[in-house]
Amino acid sequence: MQDWIIQIMDQFGYWGIALLIAIENVFPPIPSEVILTFGGFMTTYTSLNIWLVALFATVGSVVGAIVLYGVGRILKPERLEKLLSGKVGRILRLKPEDVEKANRWFQKRGKATVFFCRFIPIVRSLISIPAGMSKMNMGIFLLLTTIGTSIWNIVLVSLGAFAGASWEKIAGYFDIYGKIALVVIAAAFLIFIFLFYKNRMKKHEEKNKSNKN
Repeated sequence: MQDWIIQIMDQFGYWGIALLIAIENVFPPIPSEVILTFGGFMTTYTSLNIWLVALFATVGSVVGAIVLYGVGRILKPERLEKLLSGKVGRILRLKPEDVEKANRWFQKRGKATVFFCRFIPIVRSLISIPAGMSKMNMGIFLLLTTIGTSIWNIVLVSLGAFAGASWEKIAGYFDIYGKIALVVIAAAFLIFIFLFYKNRMKKHEEKNKSNKN
């Protein structure tokens, strides 16, 4: 895949970078660290400019984020509530009202979440879906997405330019960072699920006790 990415960037320059980053946002397994750090390296031996590479990368990021935001708008909370009211909800031990709770939480803390998640591989793309589901204001979503992805892109492109021919080392470091970040997020998610079910079981027991009394 890396050879294909490099070939596209060599052939189409800025627009190739924008296209690849847009695809990376929709299909997160494509490594943005490779695209951005190699793009930075390209500025050392071609006519490409660091700031324009970062700019086109940001354009691609925003386009990809809009696509996933649209997917989130299609996956309306009402559909999930209907899904959880049946067999799926019983298996997962989730209720339709849990969707509303999650939606309210995102509406309250979604702005910070959208911004800071732009610095976490894979999550930086997928966070656009719940933003769409919660119907976050499009203008605010685009502003936070643009600022967050601009910072991410500028840092990686600049590091790629600084490292020069050793750009792959920088990409490798960010790959490790991404894996560590995902492990931390997965652990936090499991802890959240544990506490969520523990709290639910506690409320269920208290309800049974009150009914007996």
